[in-house]
Amino acid sequence: MALPADGDRSAGWLIARALVLGLLVVASYLPALEAGFVWDDTIFADEPVVHAWSGLWNIWFSPADIKKEGHYWPVVYTSFWLEHKLWGVNPLGYHAVNLLLHIANVLLIWRILRRLAVPGAWVIAAVFAVHPLHVESVAWVIERKDLLSALFYLTAALTWIRYVEAPKPARYLLVLGLFTAGLLSKSIVVTLPVSLLIWHWWRSGRVTRTDLLRVAPLFALAAAITALDLSFYTSREPLALGYSFIDRILIAARALWFYVGKLLWPTGLAIVYPLWEIDPVDPVAWIYVLAAAALPALLWIGRDRLGRGPLAGVLFYAVTLSPVLGFVDYGYMQFSLVADRFQYLAGLGVLAVLLGAATFAVSRLPSALRTGAGGALVVTLAVLGTLTWRQTGIYRDPVAFFSHIVALNPEARDAHLNLMGPLSDAGHHEEALAAGRIGVAQRPGNADIHSNLGRVLTRLDRLDEAESALRTALGIEPRHLNANQNLGEVLRRQGRHAEAIETYHRVLEIDDRLVYGNGGLGIALFHSGRYAEAIAPLEKALELAPDAHFTGELAMYAGRAAFRLDRLDAASAHLRRAAASMPDPADALVELSNVRFAQGRADEALDHLRRARELRPNDPATLVNAGEALRKGERSTEAIALYRKALRIDADFVPAQVGLGAALFNLERYDEALESLTRAIQQEMDPGTAATAHYLSARTLLELDRKDEAAAQFEHALKRDQNHAKTLDYLAHLRFGQKKYEAALDLYRTQATLKPGSATVHANIGVTLYFLGRHAEALESMEQVLRLDPDHQMARKMVAQLRKGNR
Repeated sequence: MALPADGDRSAGWLIARALVLGLLVVASYLPALEAGFVWDDTIFADEPVVHAWSGLWNIWFSPADIKKEGHYWPVVYTSFWLEHKLWGVNPLGYHAVNLLLHIANVLLIWRILRRLAVPGAWVIAAVFAVHPLHVESVAWVIERKDLLSALFYLTAALTWIRYVEAPKPARYLLVLGLFTAGLLSKSIVVTLPVSLLIWHWWRSGRVTRTDLLRVAPLFALAAAITALDLSFYTSREPLALGYSFIDRILIAARALWFYVGKLLWPTGLAIVYPLWEIDPVDPVAWIYVLAAAALPALLWIGRDRLGRGPLAGVLFYAVTLSPVLGFVDYGYMQFSLVADRFQYLAGLGVLAVLLGAATFAVSRLPSALRTGAGGALVVTLAVLGTLTWRQTGIYRDPVAFFSHIVALNPEARDAHLNLMGPLSDAGHHEEALAAGRIGVAQRPGNADIHSNLGRVLTRLDRLDEAESALRTALGIEPRHLNANQNLGEVLRRQGRHAEAIETYHRVLEIDDRLVYGNGGLGIALFHSGRYAEAIAPLEKALELAPDAHFTGELAMYAGRAAFRLDRLDAASAHLRRAAASMPDPADALVELSNVRFAQGRADEALDHLRRARELRPNDPATLVNAGEALRKGERSTEAIALYRKALRIDADFVPAQVGLGAALFNLERYDEALESLTRAIQQEMDPGTAATAHYLSARTLLELDRKDEAAAQFEHALKRDQNHAKTLDYLAHLRFGQKKYEAALDLYRTQATLKPGSATVHANIGVTLYFLGRHAEALESMEQVLRLDPDHQMARKMVAQLRKGNR
């Protein structure tokens, strides 16, 4: 097998070669089709502007609306916008488009090199197709900008060649349009005009006045669009890294040789390379500079013997890399001074020189050796393709991605911070915690790392530690959105709902469209008994994220809140949505049965309960929930059967014992009810359940005319939940009946703080004050009753009586 000859121009052979190039790309990058979104992919994947149909206007005319993008590259985001309309946020489609773009670039490179009669054009294109140094640009969706800008760059270059050979205004205008599109994809292609002049020199040995005049508009266009992008970038991300001019020379020289080294020996490819220490007194640093200056000088001196090609290739390489060599500050320089993706186009200059020279040399060898060289090419492509396959696998998911970064560069800025979230999302919480500890040690003053640490600790249910980490984050950055949001979650889970509500309000002051902020606020308000207030933020969260994985939970809370407000139609709609959204809708079905009972649709209610029990036939909690629905639907006998079944499965299941007691109470089987409730009280339980158990025991004891014992149980209920509304009401009436008016007054006043708008509570306070002989205060309370309920007859009579007495 010999190296392919580029001189064969038969259509069939050209098509076959093109297909082989495409197959090489697909075979090498196949794992990319199973990859997900990683790191900066969230810039477009989570961006509302990309999701909205109206977002195309924002992309072009209001780029600041793309919150996390610092550049003005609207062509790239237009492609993302269009794809979102085709396949949403399915990563497969985006990765497939990246592969197709890379294939297009490979074919364009082959076409241009053939047009320029570069030896080994197909070989150069094949190596470019499978080289692992290009994985970052191809397998990482957000790097679409490298592929798109290269596509327009190469197409513009090919069109320019045709224009020079046969000048036509339409071709020149096409070059301008393609170059504009390239600059609006990624401004790294700003060097195209210089590259065209290099081509002119390589072609004829000089650059004419005509060449300069023709290229001048491209320079003007490059200057204008690049200035626009830089202005936008510096307004979004002002940066001053403090490198001196000498430092930048040293950075540039080392980077040039670094990329050559990776092209020739592509191993240890890191997504974030270690940040170099730049030391002007280091003699090795100056060796890079001298070598970078000597090579083009030697090629210039030897151009008559070697030809202009080697120097042209080296100049193309250096010029194309120049925007990212550190002469101008850009954000990624905080992480690393080099990145594989930066040389996607530039490396072509080195490949063309080396492989072109090798092909020329091989063509002069005897036939047998040429066959051996063909075999060496096959082996080389197989090795490069295998390395590319393995490197592509790094983009499988965020855990693999950030683990690779940490493995090759443990000191990479924010690497452990970025690894924490994916590890935790994958359920590896302890590993995430270990990564967080390292991140905190590396950057103790970084609010993000403390916020993420708090999030992981929350998932581990280590809430006190989580709160400490989050408050540390807020001490560094008080308006840190995620830290405030995570703190709200911690406070809510600790039952500190008032503090959680305050925190969520702070979150929404920062971003009122944050789904988790609205949802968390709604849930905290629900648990505070503020049902009417809870519905609006819950519904807003559902509107903002209609298809999120937590939609079912939010809809469930919205339905429960509406049910408690007797808004049965709204409750039904939300709970049906919850049942449709949840993988296991048993809880939603039970809640929906409550609504159906309240609507008088008992058959539907029973059907929902049947379905819930079929989903979880031996789950005590589901049986109890179904029993609760039956009990509240005045079907206590049926409820008792379910409670007893739950207790046969788990004899110590407290909710079943409490529910059984409540159902027996409803059936006036007081002794049995008290027995079940007493068993429950003797066990450990959460404060809310305990308060309910003591309250029901007290009610039962009252029915058995054991008032002192009942009072004691009411007191126990209040110790577990000082705001248990029904207990406050019954105990206050009991104390009033016992003529313990001061105690009754304290209880009524506690009720008033919970229900400030209740005319009944204020009437009870007024009556109690009257019996205490505090008539002026009693009058004030009764006047408050009339302000709340002007038709309250008892209050009217007492006000009249008290006013008469005061006269």
